[in-house]
Amino acid sequence: MSSEIILPSAGTPGERQAPRPGRWLALAVLVLAVLLIAVDATVLGLATPFLSEDLRPSGTQLLWIGDVYSFVIAGLLVSMGSLGDRIGRKRLLLSGAVAFGAISVLNAYATSPEMMIAARALLGVAGATLMPSTLALIRNIFHDPRERSLAIGIWGAMASAGAAVGPVVGGFLLENFWWGSVFLINLPVMAVLVLVGIKLLPESRDPAPGPWDLLSVLLSMVGIVALVYAIKEGAIRGLTPAVGVAAVLGALALVWFVRRQLVLDSPLLNMRLFHNRGFSAAVMADLLTVLGLSGMVFFLSQYLQLVQNRDPLEAGLAELPAAIGAVTTGLLAGQAARRWSVRSVVAGGLAAIGVALAVLAGLSTGTGYPLLGAALLVIGAGAGLSFTVTADVILSSVPKEQAGSASAVSETAYELGAALGIALLGSMVTGVYRGFAVPAGVPAQAAGEAHESLGGAVKAAVALPADQGSALLTEAQHAFVAGLRVASAVAAVLLLVTAVAAWFLLRGQRLEEGSEFGH
Repeated sequence: MSSEIILPSAGTPGERQAPRPGRWLALAVLVLAVLLIAVDATVLGLATPFLSEDLRPSGTQLLWIGDVYSFVIAGLLVSMGSLGDRIGRKRLLLSGAVAFGAISVLNAYATSPEMMIAARALLGVAGATLMPSTLALIRNIFHDPRERSLAIGIWGAMASAGAAVGPVVGGFLLENFWWGSVFLINLPVMAVLVLVGIKLLPESRDPAPGPWDLLSVLLSMVGIVALVYAIKEGAIRGLTPAVGVAAVLGALALVWFVRRQLVLDSPLLNMRLFHNRGFSAAVMADLLTVLGLSGMVFFLSQYLQLVQNRDPLEAGLAELPAAIGAVTTGLLAGQAARRWSVRSVVAGGLAAIGVALAVLAGLSTGTGYPLLGAALLVIGAGAGLSFTVTADVILSSVPKEQAGSASAVSETAYELGAALGIALLGSMVTGVYRGFAVPAGVPAQAAGEAHESLGGAVKAAVALPADQGSALLTEAQHAFVAGLRVASAVAAVLLLVTAVAAWFLLRGQRLEEGSEFGH
């Protein structure tokens, strides 16, 4: 491959289409869907202490509640992206939005950990229809590369804003209502999305998609879910027979899936996309970045509430700097990548996250907010730069007819990274945490409850005499923070290595310039 790569455009300059009227309003509707999914992912972390008290999940069940949503989305994204290419992305998006709203009610009224896990899994099925559709529709609505970069920046910025709005809105709801209310906020957003989307969004699909291969759908889902399950359970329980079987099953299913895609006339996923070095590097960067971040973010809300004793709304506001950083840099990322280079912006963003995570590896129970807030601001800014440019690279490197499949690959990397991050880094936190020494005299039942999760320790401490409860909670909090430090250090190393890899793999990569319809 030559050292200078120009990503293929939607057509030659003579073939470019005039800007679509109402495209920015259409983008606003798509952003609603992204906002919703981001809010839904982050409010759960904030609601975890309340949910733990009500449903009493074990530590393992709590991890499943946190990541089964991402598992299912990761398993279905490739299939749903390809389905959108075939039946129409608008149709898939609006159908998924209705289902998302309905299943949110099921989440809100879950009465047991098992029901909550099942409801989160169903929400993942609905969520898998939304994300590839939004990015693919952007690829088809915005024909000018510079406008598309800005649209992707807004799309990414709103995802980040949702991640911040979630804790703030969730904090307000949790202080005034029960934990299920954090899911019911999805309903009005979904209603607006569906009603306005029917009128404003254009339909788009692959004009000659070929049949939808159900065996490929099954193989992709079995492969991804089995492999993620094996990693997650292996991290918690070690190499058991069930973990071994799941790992082998997942690997075999994915190998079969790849081989099948290479021989099908109409593959579910065009594996030849990965021949493009920029595409492959962007996907890898996304996966490893989210892996490094997600485990940390999942436990940060618990740190703010259960270690530093902040109320939910205060904890939500404490996480705002990350979104401010991401929104700001996300809107400027495309311009920065054209002025300097794709690799400098992506690698620089990843390195910034790595350095900030290294700072968080020095956390203590009494870490002051200025340091924590500054680290979160840098993490957000780095993520805004990296994710926006990699999404642009991924979308720009395929013909617009295959935008759904390319978007699905991008989103699969994101969701798979989230699931693996919570599984691996979360398991590190849990592993270190469970090793803490229980103060003398604490009853066995209270000690067992405290070892399950930090939420369990808080609950157990309340039922004990004041001095005994305080000693137990102090030990538990110190152990939890020790686990966070280990996870932060591992994540920091991972991000810095990814930054170096991105610098070399994205060499010569450039974003498209604007057409004659540009600004």
